Amino acid sequence: MPEKSGIFFTSTQYPVTQQPGPMHPASHTARPSSRIVFYGTPEFALESLKALFEGGYHIAAVVTVPDKPAGRGMKLRASPVGQYALEQGLTVLQPERLSDPVFLDRLKQIDPEIQVVVAFRMMPRAVWALPSKGTFNLHASLLPQYRGAAPINWAVINGETETGLTTFFLRDKVDTGDIIFRESMGIGPEETAGELHDRLKVKGAQLLLRTLEAILSGNVDAIDQSRFTDSATLLKPAPKLYTSTCRIDWNMPSAYIYNLIRGLNPLPGAFTELRMKDGSSASIKIFRAAVENRDLPPETPGMVFTDGRSCLKISSADGYINIYELQLAGRKPMRTDEFLRGFGRNIV
Repeated sequence: MPEKSGIFFTSTQYPVTQQPGPMHPASHTARPSSRIVFYGTPEFALESLKALFEGGYHIAAVVTVPDKPAGRGMKLRASPVGQYALEQGLTVLQPERLSDPVFLDRLKQIDPEIQVVVAFRMMPRAVWALPSKGTFNLHASLLPQYRGAAPINWAVINGETETGLTTFFLRDKVDTGDIIFRESMGIGPEETAGELHDRLKVKGAQLLLRTLEAILSGNVDAIDQSRFTDSATLLKPAPKLYTSTCRIDWNMPSAYIYNLIRGLNPLPGAFTELRMKDGSSASIKIFRAAVENRDLPPETPGMVFTDGRSCLKISSADGYINIYELQLAGRKPMRTDEFLRGFGRNIV
């Protein structure tokens, strides 16, 4: 078991998994040495870290969140970024607070020339202002639109047909720094947030490398975000998702509910409750659905219709939502016909 020293782990305290072939550091084609510190946590950031590592860049350290309990046994588990970094023999720092003096001293010892941030928390000036070549962030929207923690989800929830990626230099206020590059990407009419996430993380890693090369070569002309808006532009935020965000309001139009379901698939999931004949209710998350328009006078929103075999739909303000895939609490996702075979007769 590795020992924890202060606020961070280092790779020398961990057994390092040796990866064969191009994944192992020894097999890299070395690039000019510029000390890079990478900040990230989830799968979205992992794709960018892999691109840096496989590209032979000098990653002086990787900063990620402390290990957290996970799984049935609630054992400590590293973040996707942390786990990958350790397997590659990289130094991993895991501060509880980025303002911790011990972490700041360690960072100054590393003396990074540039810092790269992907899907990480807000940074104090003492951290982002440290490198001589700056600190830049990869954000999953076309800034200044969708500043905040959940840009992919909100773009889909709001029914956007286009989103994209932005790299920008950090400032004190979140997601407001000067833009280096932007790259647009379409959103399919049936595409979920999870599917969009997987496309964006690949494109994002490519844009991150392009940005890094431009900065290291001194070929950057960053642009203030105000240049991408005018007085008539409505800026849409991308705040953190809460339980209240995920609860379906059946008084809303079908198109809004459909986009909400897409935008919260697979996580955290849009949910509602079904009333059962015994007076209880069952909470379900809805993952796949479709809009059914109606020509008849509207039903009361929230009414459930089912044939008990394969059809399950709920009325909205202007139509129905046909449910194709759902999940009961504590169960795996299932098709509607599978759900109805077990519970169809009990739904009110």
